[in-house]
Amino acid sequence: MQTANAPLLETVEFETAPNPAWTILWLHGLGADGNDFAPIVPELVRRDWPALRFVFPHAPVRPVTINNGMRMRAWYDIVHFDFDALNAGNRADEAGVAESVAQVEALIAREHERGIPPERVVLIGFSQGGAITLSAGLRRQVPLAGLAGLSTYLPEAPQQAASALQEAATSQPLFMAHGQFDPVVPAAIGERSAATMKSLGFAPEWRQYPMAHQVCAEEIRDLGDWLSGRFAG
Repeated sequence: MQTANAPLLETVEFETAPNPAWTILWLHGLGADGNDFAPIVPELVRRDWPALRFVFPHAPVRPVTINNGMRMRAWYDIVHFDFDALNAGNRADEAGVAESVAQVEALIAREHERGIPPERVVLIGFSQGGAITLSAGLRRQVPLAGLAGLSTYLPEAPQQAASALQEAATSQPLFMAHGQFDPVVPAAIGERSAATMKSLGFAPEWRQYPMAHQVCAEEIRDLGDWLSGRFAG
């Protein structure tokens, strides 16, 4: 069920022109913060795009089990290094994922209050932020303009994802991209997650690049092409 009652996260915001008509809500990875992807805006934005508001929230600070319980910005706790635990649905902290999805929903609701409805909001996430993007996307009763998961994975087991899926959610365009040499989230895990999303009814656009756990210029170009399609629609 969608909820927008969670407390609002602190954010870094940037508008490409006055009176933005669209919002790109971008979630950072584990241990980073909302400043992490702000520098990418000039590389990504194109002259023919509508006025945009970029919103880069800071994840809450919480202990992370795989990092010896160190407190850091994280969208949820990670309790296993082993990605096979995804099949059992017990690699990611389920309560933490749900909390972060609710916080993202609160930010989407705030955008609606500021004049930008869900159908003009694109949700993008890198790594752990991408996991929240996919998880939130499954649960959308009112579709967003698009979802993009970069170097990421679906945090739910397939059967859990199927149970969470809302009927209207699969109409959301989905872009997924990954590094072929990613040592943090292996490309095979990203590809498996894309396959799961496809089995649920999404139509993921899947891309791989010769890189590690990062972004590259070619990926930003392809993401820009995909975003152009959203704005044209």
